[in-house]
Amino acid sequence: MTERTLWHPVAQSPEVVTAPLPVQLLDQALVLWRNAEGLVQAFNDRCPHRGARLSMGRVENGSLECPYHGWQFSSGGQCVKVPAVPDFVPPPSQCVKSFEVQEDYGLVWVRLEASDSQLPVFAAEADTHLRKLNCGPYDVAASAPRIIENFLDMAHFGFVHEGWLGSRDATAMASYKVEATANGVLATGCKAVQPQSNLHSTQAAEVEYTYEVTAPYTALLTKIPEEGSSKQGWRESIGLFICPVTSESSRVWFRLAVADFESSDEQLQTFQHTIFVQDQPVLESQLPKALPLDPRAEMHSSADRMSAAYRRFLKSQAITFGVC
Repeated sequence: MTERTLWHPVAQSPEVVTAPLPVQLLDQALVLWRNAEGLVQAFNDRCPHRGARLSMGRVENGSLECPYHGWQFSSGGQCVKVPAVPDFVPPPSQCVKSFEVQEDYGLVWVRLEASDSQLPVFAAEADTHLRKLNCGPYDVAASAPRIIENFLDMAHFGFVHEGWLGSRDATAMASYKVEATANGVLATGCKAVQPQSNLHSTQAAEVEYTYEVTAPYTALLTKIPEEGSSKQGWRESIGLFICPVTSESSRVWFRLAVADFESSDEQLQTFQHTIFVQDQPVLESQLPKALPLDPRAEMHSSADRMSAAYRRFLKSQAITFGVC
């Protein structure tokens, strides 16, 4: 496995409409556009004729038109029109590099190299009791693995999220269990006393979560229903999906699966935004920006078992982008 054989989110589906959309993935410039059937296409954002950015062009007659000389490229990347030579039929060799695309979880996913990899699993997506919506994107000057590790870390709650997810008076972490899974790492029995664990909290409460890494740049948080809860059995979740733009910068989305049908989208997104913008300056301050995989590179405590397991997972998967 390499980073290029994995599926990565690059945009929200509603962003890809009639005009070409430039995005970047793993240091590579791409252009997204929809063909006449409404299917998203992902091309190298460089015209093979004279190197102009195709994202500066437009969609014309179901093809992507270069802004420089009007060459048109159909689904799959084949050139179908050279306006300066109207009778010319471009051979198969005249094409732009195209990439595999999927749409799911409200996002557009791209894979740069063919493989048997699957989209990261977000189990809560199938729960019809839960409401789904996305938050973001957030452009963060931090590597994707640093952002994942922060998401898995509960020991910072009392300091970075004081008064929200934690308190300086209750920073001790109870023991929790970490185990390897077929696709990553799972932590269970993760407990914390939180002053405001969600939008409607009115008093502090102990909450229990599971954390799961389901792909190198994807993680899930699932809330264990509290005893006596009116929504007991509904396992609310937050998915963290990251596009590794460069080795030291990322684009981040959160996907919520919640039992709150009373609040507006804006209210739910604002709460998630409040939490993440507390994390962002700390994330962007970390050095090195890449996540060190050598266990001797940074100090550790027993509270860091999940992050240590995540680092071992990245190493086992031969991930090199965003790590050192």
